Amino acid sequence: MDRDPRAQVRKAPENFLDPELLRSIRTRGLNEQRRRLIRGAFGAAVGALAATARAAEPDAGDPDIVNPTPWSTTLGKPVAFKPYGEPSRYEVALARRQSPGLTSVAQASVSFAPLQGMFGIITPSGLHFERHHQGWVDVDPSRHRLMINGLVGRPRVYTMDDLMRLPSVSRIHFIECGANTAMEWANVAVPTVQYTHGMLSCSEFTGVPLSVLLDDAKFERPKAKVVLAEGADGSGMTRSIAIERALDDVIVAYGMNGEMLRPENGYPLRLVVPGVQGVSWVKWLRRIEVGDQPYGTKDEVAHYVDLMPDGLLRQYTSIQEAKSVITTPSGGQKLMGPGFCNVTGLAWSGRDAIKGVDVSFDGGRNWRPARLETPVLPKALTRFNCDWTWDGKPCLLQSRATDKTGFVQPTYRQLREVRGTRSIYHNNAIQTWRVDASGEVTNVQL
Repeated sequence: MDRDPRAQVRKAPENFLDPELLRSIRTRGLNEQRRRLIRGAFGAAVGALAATARAAEPDAGDPDIVNPTPWSTTLGKPVAFKPYGEPSRYEVALARRQSPGLTSVAQASVSFAPLQGMFGIITPSGLHFERHHQGWVDVDPSRHRLMINGLVGRPRVYTMDDLMRLPSVSRIHFIECGANTAMEWANVAVPTVQYTHGMLSCSEFTGVPLSVLLDDAKFERPKAKVVLAEGADGSGMTRSIAIERALDDVIVAYGMNGEMLRPENGYPLRLVVPGVQGVSWVKWLRRIEVGDQPYGTKDEVAHYVDLMPDGLLRQYTSIQEAKSVITTPSGGQKLMGPGFCNVTGLAWSGRDAIKGVDVSFDGGRNWRPARLETPVLPKALTRFNCDWTWDGKPCLLQSRATDKTGFVQPTYRQLREVRGTRSIYHNNAIQTWRVDASGEVTNVQL
């Protein structure tokens, strides 16, 4: 296949918002004027990037090939110059970004993972998205305790040392905030995939199956119907989880990506509830109570619920349904010219593994199957790739996931027929990126 070198994709500008504008959004929220300012700032950043770009010209004698580079003619740094590794200084732009306008509190509550710059399916721990209800805390593990109580024959209290002596498992799972892609419900076409879908990450988690702890506490069958998970931070986050799920694949985790959890991700202990929205993955976990009915806590009856067209609130809709997004090319990036381009993205489902992903280049009129890259795991991110030769004409890029239960990712029209237009949570509609004749990629909705 002829892979035209001009058909490369330029990265999206990372810092497109002025600090003063960010402060205004955090204190006063989003209105139409601030939306225009965001769009204008973003457009200016893209224009500035285009003005500074240059293409390598090997035929003219590229100096970076012809001449020796400094790093080829000097000694490198010793192995132990830093006790904990860091990315290259040339990659500092790839970073979590705070949310402009979401949950404006003194303790910034949301940061988005830079999906547009990551590869494979594992999210580096330092780029994992964050969502806090009262800021993150750094818990002393020597003083942390986990209690199992309620409908149990033998209430238990575990130290971290106790837990780390028990049988452990390591599994790869995605975690997605129920409010991921929330701004698209309100027809706010935020510019980059980091802001549309960036409350999403995937890691290898290590810990003790919750079923082991419940058995150790001799939970009461068949009275037990739910467990209540409670966090040790100031918000005291609590969530009800069905006993069937608790006994299936839930993990009381202390490890992430081969090391202990980071403080912002729940150190020293968090719940991992595969396939379920992130708010149920209670961080700084301190208590599991076994009960005979859902507990109806604040953040499961008034928040993380779906406002339906008839005005009623649908509760306990925790499963993250099949969803996908193209990460390259995506909003804010630019195709440098006609020719070959590898279209890549992520797909996931809270019910099972991904069965297939289709990609459209004409807004959903025609679909082409993408390649699923291994591993393809249940309740984990799946990387897909699709070969494409761009002819230089405007087009509309979409991806559509199907999971092994047969569920097919819906269009916005299909989703709104069922859910209406006033929702915030659980948006799994097909994302559309428009590529115009100049190669600029923008966020649109169909």
